[in-house]
Parts: sequence; structure tokens; C-alpha cells
Amino acid sequence: MKWLELQKNGLCGHLGEISAWLEKDNNAWLSEGGDHGWEEVPYWLRGYSDMAFIFDDPAMKKETMIWINAILKSQKENGWFGPEVRSDNGNLDFWPNMVVLFTLQNYYEYTHDVRVIPFMTKYFRFELAVPDKEFLSSYWENSRGGDNLYSVYWLYNLTGDKFLLDLAQKIHRNTANWEQESTLPNWHNVNIAECFREPATYYMQTGDSDDLKATYNDYFLIRRTFGQVPGGMFGADENARMGYIDPRQGTETCGFAEQMTSDGILTRITGDPMWADNCEDVLFNSFPAAFTPDMKALRYITCPNQVTADDKNHSPGIANNGPFLAMNPFSSRCCQHNHGHALPYYLENLVMASNDNGLAAVMYNACVTKAKVGDGTEVTLTEDTHYPFEQEVRFTLNTPQKVSFPIYLRIPGWCEQASVLINGKQVTASASPDAFIRIEREWSNNDQIKLELPMRLSCRTWQVNQNSVSVNYGPLTFSLKIAEKYKKISNTKSAIGDSKWQKTADPQKWPAYEIEPGSPWNYGLVLDKNDLSASLKIVHKKWPKDDFPFTLSAVPIEIRARGQRIPSWGIDQYGLAAVLPSYPVDVQTPVENITLIPMGAARLRISAFPSLN
Repeated sequence: MKWLELQKNGLCGHLGEISAWLEKDNNAWLSEGGDHGWEEVPYWLRGYSDMAFIFDDPAMKKETMIWINAILKSQKENGWFGPEVRSDNGNLDFWPNMVVLFTLQNYYEYTHDVRVIPFMTKYFRFELAVPDKEFLSSYWENSRGGDNLYSVYWLYNLTGDKFLLDLAQKIHRNTANWEQESTLPNWHNVNIAECFREPATYYMQTGDSDDLKATYNDYFLIRRTFGQVPGGMFGADENARMGYIDPRQGTETCGFAEQMTSDGILTRITGDPMWADNCEDVLFNSFPAAFTPDMKALRYITCPNQVTADDKNHSPGIANNGPFLAMNPFSSRCCQHNHGHALPYYLENLVMASNDNGLAAVMYNACVTKAKVGDGTEVTLTEDTHYPFEQEVRFTLNTPQKVSFPIYLRIPGWCEQASVLINGKQVTASASPDAFIRIEREWSNNDQIKLELPMRLSCRTWQVNQNSVSVNYGPLTFSLKIAEKYKKISNTKSAIGDSKWQKTADPQKWPAYEIEPGSPWNYGLVLDKNDLSASLKIVHKKWPKDDFPFTLSAVPIEIRARGQRIPSWGIDQYGLAAVLPSYPVDVQTPVENITLIPMGAARLRISAFPSLN
């Protein structure tokens, strides 16, 4: 997967060269009494360690083990591990340890290190002994207790220790209430993307449908107002605010990563393909644009409608105060470290085990899966595709002997008339959108499966946002192609205020950029909504030689369209694209030929277009 390799060679893979939080000297995660490394080390390690084992990279694994060995050795007699960070109220802060637990779970699944299970068991016994009034008592840990809960269930599934279920109940009752009908505990974008799944996680123990429904309610609650935008997310910037719902509001890069992780976990819990649809929506349309094409720099906030990536403070148009839009590898304590887990977790969720000893192809990308199926036979499923830039997904099954088991293939919600061929012969099976095709048969070595997911043009109307329109082709949302003018800027002067970097970090090796538009952007689309093919023409181009399609120059699909400039829609007093003009927009400007490209390839973009009269 070229994309993951870019991440490995980019910021996440080399963050130790930049981040002061990862300096080993006097680091709180490496030596007792160290003075730095709160959530930053766990955030970074979660993605870095996964990549080390996915790529089987000796140098990365050696670096990973420095941190994991230190963490495992840090456990005290009472069960606590890591730095004793205390919140303002004087109580221990359990939040950073939650991230470490996620890291250890994946580390154990890669290595089966015998130290992990007793380590986690001892820590959870410690948590059970902490008085409720001292447990999850500060803002971040209280919001994010669902992460702790998920790790408890992970361990319970391995050991069956009954005390873990008592701890799960304790975590749930001390976590912020994500089961409210018409509001949320807080409106921080990352908290929402990460924490809304807590009730569904708890549902695994209670079996109470109200718990499960609460997660769905949270998901749709935030999107009814703040999610009337393309790209799978919601316009919170840092915190969602009433009156700030335009598609020029964005999401932290952390928010993209956590939403994708939540979607993967919820797919595992529920089997509902809706969550896989949303993960792909965020991954293909929102996440790539948060980075420079080499993934060596990122920005804090990325928006569906964004025509500048400068280092200015755009508050209150964007919340909060700071240079949140510039591409800067030196900037941001959280996103800089946390983005790295998004792609490994996505990769790990591509193919899942089913509860009838089969395999489920949940999301589509080139990958190789080894698994025991049916009667315990170990098979290899190789997947080959350029999805979402092509509609065909090809699988080859290798097995040492004939074996019977089911294979599930997800049909995305946008796809009609999907079809499956096995060894060139059509399979008769129900292929409804937003469902799984189940194929159970006796499989032989080198069996070939071909899944066709026909893509078609469609458009969405965002009623809350002035009936603006976005254009889709299959899972891809399209943006106006805007010429992007990159300019190097100072890494340090343009960094967010609480960022830190190593004194020896080379700003030439890790440059920061602002991006400004080199072509007009204030267009509305001229559309025949009854016949989109009359207004929009799909153009397929060559697959890029470097296997990375999310760039302005190499994207392998474009749409030829027509639009009209809207002179009244310009840059506002905050230096941002002004909010969408009132519906309907009446303009007399000439109709022009314009080009649309996939939203994920556009670092500057208009993705929600004003509706023309």
C-alpha cells in the first residue's frame, strides 16, 4: 500500500527527528520523573509501532521496542504504569494510558509477547480498586473512557476474567454520558469522533438495544446540523459552535483519524456496512488533503470548502485562535503525533473474520490476508484493486486443500447492480446496496473472485447549507480543481503556540508551506440534475507511476463540468471563503468550462457548490 509507505517515510515515520515530545533524554515514558511526553508519545507510538511490524522494518522495530520495553518495565507494584500525570484536581490522569493500551493490543497480536496479558491484567485490577470519585475525573479521560472500555473487553475475550466485566461497568458509569437524546457531553471534534462509539461498545456486555441506538443517535445528531457537508465529517474546527455550520468549517486531522478508527471498531461490533461506508468517505475524501503529497507536513484543520492554507489566525471564522490552516510538520501537539494510526488501523480492518469461521471483505484495497477458516485450514486471500479509482476488486484464494467456508463481500450503500464472478462464472446472489453478499462453497486453490461495483454519477443537496450541491462518482466526492501555489514559510514562526520541536531539527528537510489559489474558485455548477451525464463527463487518466493518486497532477480521474462565477462570493473579513451565498444564486456571468477532481487530491477545494437559479 503506497499510501502507508508514504506515511512510514514521512512525518510519522521520522517524527523522532522533529518532536521535542519524543526526545529520549529525560522522557517521562523512558525514565521515572521525566518531564515530557504526556499523550504525545502514546499517540505517535500507536501508529509507528504498527507500521514497524506491518513492514517488518528492523530499524523501526528496534525503535518501537525501546518504548514498549520501557512501558512494560514501568509497571509498579500496585499496577500503575508510565508517568504519574495528575490532573488539576490532583487525581491520576488515565487518558495517556488508554492510548498505550491500544498500542499493546496490536503489539500483542503481532508478537504474542507473554508480558502483555499479565501487564494489562494487573493494570485493570488497579483501575478497579481506584475510588469512583478519583477515576476518569478530568475532561479528556472522562470524555474518552470508551477507549479504556474497549481495551477491557479485548482482554476479557482472551482471558475470561470476570472482574473485567465489573471494571467495564465502573468505566461506563464514570465516563461522560454519550447516551443523551438531544445533546452531547461536549462539542470537541475529536472527542465526538472518538467517543460516540462508547455506548455501542458497552452494548457488547449489556445487550441493551438502547446502548446501541445511542451511538447511532450521536452519529446522526452531530451531522444533522454540523455535518451538512461532504467528506464524511462535520464542521467543528476544534469545537462545534451554533451559527458556524458552513462547509468552510473543518475538522482536526486527529478527528479524521479517530473517526476512521471508530468506524472500524463499530463495523466489528455491529456488522453494519454503514460504518465501512463512512470510513471510506473520510479516508478517500477528507484525510489525504490534510497532508502535503509526500506526507512530510500536515495542517491542523482541513475543510470541505477551503481556499487558503496560510499561517494566519482566522478566528472566530475558524475556532480556535492560531495558524491552523498551514502545512507545517513542526506544528500541533496532537495531530502531528496522532495521525499515524489512521492508515494502519484501516489496513487492519480491510478483511475481518466472520462468526461462522469465514472471512468478510469489509473495505477494499490491495492487501494480503492470512487466516484460519472453516475446519481450521490456513488460507491466503490476495486482493488486487485500484479502488476507489476503479470499480473492479479481484481476489485470489490460495489454500493447501479444499475447504468449505463463507466469504462475505460488502456492497457499499452507493452501489447498485453489484455482481460477483467466481472463476469467470456469474454468481447468483442478492447484491443489495449497504449489505453483504454471502458466498459459501467448497473453495479450491487459486480460485478467482471478481467483484464489480458499478460507479455512477450522483449529487447530494445539503439543505441546511443553502441547498449547496456536491458531486459524487462512486465513493469519491469531487472538488473544483484550483491551481495550488506553494510557498515555503518559517516552520517555527508559523507553528501553533503550544508546539515544541527539537533544537537539532532540520527545517530544510521538513519544510512548512502555505498554499494559495492560482485560479478562480468562486463557482456554482451548471447542472441538469435530471441527467447528470449531460452536465458532467467522466475522464479516466493513467494510473500514476508512483501509485499515489491523491495529488493534483497525478489523480487518475477527473470530471469535465461547467460553472458560473459568483462575483458576490469572495474572501470575508476573517480571510476565509465567505459563507455560501443565499439560495438560489442568480448570476449573469458567462458559463465556463471547469474541471473537478477527487476531493482527497485537492489541498485547496470547493466541494459544496452554491446552487444556481
